[in-house]
Amino acid sequence: MKLIKAYIRHRKVDDVFKALSANGFCCMTMVECEGTGQYSDHERKHISDKYPFAEAYRVIKLEILVSISSVEKVIGLIRESGRTGYRGDGMIIVSPVDNVHKVRTDESGIYAI
Repeated sequence: MKLIKAYIRHRKVDDVFKALSANGFCCMTMVECEGTGQYSDHERKHISDKYPFAEAYRVIKLEILVSISSVEKVIGLIRESGRTGYRGDGMIIVSPVDNVHKVRTDESGIYAI
């Protein structure tokens, strides 16, 4: 199993969600956050209310747990649907997952996802 974390533009989250859902990847976590990388929004800048010392940008962190065989498909869907062609389109990180345990059913491993 792999955990995919994708940092995507706030305005592209709907497109990414629809692309993943349409391809059978329905279960994910999305969190609104702020980042200070080499992001640039050609439309506008956002000065953070939480971090007034930084020029931060709103991004969505999407996390999705997938089987090893689905990793490339999910990465492709995120890239295609999350891309604007401008600097700051985001980043995708893939990490190994040793095990997963479902609280409600006691399922574990690949059966838990």
